Formats: sequence, structure tokens, C-alpha cells
Amino acid sequence: MKKKSKILTAGSSKRDNQVRSFLLFLELEKSLSENTIDSYSFDLRKFIGFLDIMKVDTVDSVTDTHIEKFLSYLKKENRASTTARILSSLRQFYDYLINNNSIPGLKVNPFVNFDSPKLPRTLPVVLSVEEIDKIFSRIDTSNKLGIRDRTILETMYACGLRVSELINLKCSNILTVEELVRVYGKGSKERVVPVGRSALQWIKLYMEQSRISLSNSRSEDYLFLNWRGKKLSRMAIWNILDKYVKLAGIKKEIHPHILRHSFATHLLEGGADLRSIQEMLGHADISTTQIYTHVDISYLKEVHQRFHPRG
Repeated sequence: MKKKSKILTAGSSKRDNQVRSFLLFLELEKSLSENTIDSYSFDLRKFIGFLDIMKVDTVDSVTDTHIEKFLSYLKKENRASTTARILSSLRQFYDYLINNNSIPGLKVNPFVNFDSPKLPRTLPVVLSVEEIDKIFSRIDTSNKLGIRDRTILETMYACGLRVSELINLKCSNILTVEELVRVYGKGSKERVVPVGRSALQWIKLYMEQSRISLSNSRSEDYLFLNWRGKKLSRMAIWNILDKYVKLAGIKKEIHPHILRHSFATHLLEGGADLRSIQEMLGHADISTTQIYTHVDISYLKEVHQRFHPRG
């Protein structure tokens, strides 16, 4: 059973009920993950705590002055990215109230004239093909957990999966004959991603030699299991990758999402078009995918500097 976020069980005022209704909308209608809903809940609690300090009892009593003071408070206490996220949560909350006519007199989102702080565009760290090969080569596949670990990393890199998508993969999601994987991404949106033959061979080996001995009556149909037969946690995936990165002697600051970045970058470098990469990554907006064009340009500049006689 899902744990309820704190704000769902606290308070009984009209304002609390409006927040509770919004969070339930995100869960039931938008099918957002528990972690995402918890983030919205945290953001809204922060805002409501501020309204309490300002002695503002209803969300429709918020003025530009209140918002300016709230933004000033956020900028002092938080990074720009956190402030931007909180503002996004509040805009969506008020849009929900307006669209559902929850407050008949409220016609305009009070946050509409307030811009989010500009965030610096940082290029994602990526691994080279050689570095990925080096990491994979450090995995001892003479035992069932080693085979599992190799299969996990092969699958993440082959399909560009998010960690949440990987840990929720089911055995039935592997379409071996078609060489495809059925993935459920953000908002439970389904997409089908090609999987390379190398990853498929490891999945087959893992299913035959490792999963069969790890699984038990509690395993359901989850593909990747821990030694207790349960599906792996996000932190477990982090620890698995961290272990082999250290064994490979790679000094970059690595986290599992870097395999996804590397997947996209290597496809682009190999000549794949941006729309195809967008489809495989499950990005709703191609502008999210376009950051990899900057990574590619950065790579080209590095090559130019290294090999051009006047570089």
C-alpha cells in the first residue's frame, strides 16, 4: 500500500482540503510517482507555512506582495533549482483550482506574472564507450549476483532507462523475439525501446542462471531481484554502479542516470536523429533532448583541440 504524504492526513480546513484534493488528482489522474507527489506535498507545505506566518487564511487571498515576500524568502533559503521547482508546483496547484472551479471568484493564477529564476544550463557528465567497457569488464560474472549486476548495467545502457524504469521492469516486458523492451516511464506512459543483442544475451543468461535461484513467492514478475527475492531499490542500483566504477578506477562523479546520458550521447555521435533519441528516452518535449546536441558539440570541440595541428 502506498504511504500517504503528510499533507494528505493533516488538517481539515478548506485550504487543507484543496491541497489534499490536488495531491489526489496528481496520484489518481496524473499517475505520478510517490516520490514526485511527496515533492509537491513538501512544496505546498512550505507555501502554506508561509501563509500562516503572514496570517493569510485562504489561498485566494494571496496578493502580489505576499508572493514577492515568499520569493524573497525562497531565494535566501534555497538554490535556484529548488525555487524554480516550488514555483512550478504552486502554478500547477492554482491552475488546478481554477480549472476545477474550486474557488469561483478565482479566474487568474496569482503566479502568472512571476518568472522562475534562470537556471544555469549544465552539460551532463557522460562516459566514453571505452569507460563503459572498462566498467563492465570489472564485473565478476562467475556468480549469480555478478551476472545480475552485469545484466542490469547492460540493460540500462542498451535502453537508456531511468532507474525507476529499470527496477520496475517485469519479465513480461522483455520482448525477446522482437528485440524490444516495454517500458513504463513518468506518469505511467508506455513506450517500446529497442534492446541490443548483447543486453538480450545477458538477460537470457541471468534468467536461466541467476533469477531462477533468487526468486521466491514474493518476487512477482519483477525482472531484477535482490538476494531476498524482492525487487531492487533505487539505492541498490546506485551502489551496484558505484562499486564497479571504483573497481574500474574511473574518477568521474558517477550516478546511474549517467548511463542514460551516455546512451543518448553515443547514439547522437553515431548519427542517430534527435527525434528517434527523444522517442527512445521518453521525453515529452524535444527541448529536453536537445541538451545532448550541446554534449555532442562539446565532444567535437574536444576532438578538434586534441587532433588539429592548430588546435
